[in-house]
Amino acid sequence: MSWSELFEWWVSEVSEDPAYEEVVTPLLLQVLQPESGSRYLDVGCGEGRVMRTVEFRGASVVGLDLSYELVSRAGSGVVADMARMPMRDHSFPGVYSVLTLEHVADHETFFSEAARVTTPGGVLALVINHPTWTAPGSTPIADSEGEILWRPGKYFSGGSSEVPAGESTVTFHHRSLGELLNAAAAAGWSLEEMVEQPHHGFDEQAGIPRLLACRWRRP
Repeated sequence: MSWSELFEWWVSEVSEDPAYEEVVTPLLLQVLQPESGSRYLDVGCGEGRVMRTVEFRGASVVGLDLSYELVSRAGSGVVADMARMPMRDHSFPGVYSVLTLEHVADHETFFSEAARVTTPGGVLALVINHPTWTAPGSTPIADSEGEILWRPGKYFSGGSSEVPAGESTVTFHHRSLGELLNAAAAAGWSLEEMVEQPHHGFDEQAGIPRLLACRWRRP
């Protein structure tokens, strides 16, 4: 999918998803704990929906995204790859990313780049689709009576899945929870909080984690 196609799909189908206001953004705020007057880097900022909420808390935010069209809508940002952030060392007290890391092939570089641009003592907050969901083949299914069941995928195998997005697809890269936490630790991040949240649309799946949120600190 080209970034121009991604823009059209995002604006038409994702940017107005009420789950952002009701679930995703509150989960980020819970782990990020944004401070008024502080400065944050939003990695994978999209059209700026989450940025505006963090700014409403009194913080300033710089967005970073691969799509020029989305950054233009955000109002303030940089078009760049999160694996090569064009920011100076130790330039942000906080970095966060929402539902973006699972679309990036090199998560180790993301954690090391985030550490490079964050000031000592600064934080990294992350909200992603839970690894239980990104495992290839994992999906909720409905039986003949309409009950929602869970089909587990290949959790320990790694790999990726192509998910429909408009007339094209978006790639979801799968890593186990252990692989993610170890990559963050290897980049020097110290975990302070981890939150696993069930699906917000399927009451029958309350025992299956849907979202994962973490806050790390750079010693």
